[in-house]
Amino acid sequence: MLKRRSDDTKPQRRDPVATQQKLLTAARREFAQNGLAGARVDEIAARAGVNKQLVYHYFGDKDALYLAVLEWVYEEIREQERKLNLEGLPPEQAIKKLIEASFDHLAAHPDFIVLLNDENRGGARHVRGSRRLEAMHSPLVSMVSKILNEGVRAGAFRRGIDPVHLYISIAALGYFFFSNTPTLSAIFGKDLSSTAARRARRRHVTDLVMQSLRP
Repeated sequence: MLKRRSDDTKPQRRDPVATQQKLLTAARREFAQNGLAGARVDEIAARAGVNKQLVYHYFGDKDALYLAVLEWVYEEIREQERKLNLEGLPPEQAIKKLIEASFDHLAAHPDFIVLLNDENRGGARHVRGSRRLEAMHSPLVSMVSKILNEGVRAGAFRRGIDPVHLYISIAALGYFFFSNTPTLSAIFGKDLSSTAARRARRRHVTDLVMQSLRP
């Protein structure tokens, strides 16, 4: 589709990929701030600097755009994990690196926690309907299972560790800390959002999980 500039001399071709990314970025902010129920398509379009109709053209409706944002934030995690190249590392080093990367990702992406909280309140309706998300997690479970088996053979890990439960535990130990930092800080009378507190928590989580794996 050609779009003429204001001087009407040269037509410009709209970049659909760039437009969709602008919409996704704007939607991610809007959903993180207001949740699915409170988010407005008008505001998303305004944030992206595009016509409101393009939201419906590229994504269909608000729910489909919300799912696209969820798939994007999950893909960010999977991409980060792929870049770790865990399968080429000794088992203990691989799991340690996975724990630290999981914690660091949550620290760097607070909107991920907010978006997941909102989706959980809705009963994971959108996540349940996404084949793409299901496909993302299958290779991860296989990879963790392989690392655990290698650790057992090397005498570094005990037998009988479920890879899914291990990954959930790794994620939960960081997730709860970041999602509840304000209340935890108030309860224990210390600023858990400080750099020092986060470093201490990261060390604790890493040590706790690694100790749980040993024979």
